[in-house]
Amino acid sequence: MKCHYYRACHWLLFCIVYLKLRLFIFKALMNSPLPSQPDPRPPVCYGRLQLASRYLLSPLAGYTNLPFRRIVREIGGVGLATTDLVNARGLLEGSPKTLQLIQTCPEDSPFAVQIFGNDPKLMSEAAQLLEARGVDSIDINMGCPVNRIVKGGAGASMMCRPDDTVSLVQAVVEAVKIPVTVKMRLGWDDQNLTAPFFAREFEQVGVVAVAIHGRTREQGFRGSVNHEGIRQVVEAVQSIPVIGNGDVTSIADADHMLRTTGCAGVSIGRGALANPWIFRQLVQWEQTGQYDPPGNFDDRLQLLLRQFRYLLEMTTEERAISMFRKMGHWYLKSMRVSPALRHQFQCAQNLNDFDEAVRAITAQGPLSGSRSGILPDMHIPVPGGPVERW
Repeated sequence: MKCHYYRACHWLLFCIVYLKLRLFIFKALMNSPLPSQPDPRPPVCYGRLQLASRYLLSPLAGYTNLPFRRIVREIGGVGLATTDLVNARGLLEGSPKTLQLIQTCPEDSPFAVQIFGNDPKLMSEAAQLLEARGVDSIDINMGCPVNRIVKGGAGASMMCRPDDTVSLVQAVVEAVKIPVTVKMRLGWDDQNLTAPFFAREFEQVGVVAVAIHGRTREQGFRGSVNHEGIRQVVEAVQSIPVIGNGDVTSIADADHMLRTTGCAGVSIGRGALANPWIFRQLVQWEQTGQYDPPGNFDDRLQLLLRQFRYLLEMTTEERAISMFRKMGHWYLKSMRVSPALRHQFQCAQNLNDFDEAVRAITAQGPLSGSRSGILPDMHIPVPGGPVERW
């Protein structure tokens, strides 16, 4: 019994020392010299649409819905927010799930919808439908590596059909008067880094900006983002802005992206899930060279509740609780909520269960750090394994 007791004590001591060490390192990083401010740059414009900042919310399947866009806009600093990828065919057929993806509100501005598909006629008609609904900009998805999208001839597979793809994009551009952009990867694989070619061609047919995720489709999310590859796209175009994307989770990451690639702006996805304050921080850094810390435990709890309330406004109680589990998981991880209470939250079946879990989380507070102080940093992992299995 004594042996088990001493082992438990040693393990507890180890955990305490480990958590204190992590907090010490985090504070040291926060107090380290900030990246220098970026060089003065002109505003980012998508044709006639001038963005409020050069920091954009990336399309992210399952996350960049209206409730999340609303809370990051309320915090501030977002130049443009884009929907989850939207199936052009589903949009034209009036699919309820697809129509929910393009829901917006007056505060959600400027607002872009990202569409995917491989049929020029359907893509053009979907773009016209969106223009009629008052969407500010349309983004064509050429970067999604997921197998079901690629097998249908959309997403990253479009980079394998140069002539057809340029014709499709030109058809969409000519179908509408609002700005059309394209998001793509560097290429299908390392032997086919075709993004510079496509960027040049797209500029010629009227695309107003391109966003580049600095990996190939074959790469998935493995390895590091290729900043030199993004720079080559920047150098390939004459005047349209190139937006860099991939692995930007901090001010230092954004600084590195801007300086090494020469891109006009930065698009952030998972970094915004971990830290919805990142856009405001980036604007503060650009303007003053300094920035406020992200929200503490109580700030994040209030943000969680507000985002869930916005979701309830859009759908039923049962569906809202189900849809929010994935987002709630990352909120609670960033808040350092205990595994037991995270599990209770995930098991909620109705509003009473949800409220009970929130009360317990509020009462216990974070396992490490303080309720009102800076929490340890948290990164959201990217999908792993062979891209063909996604």
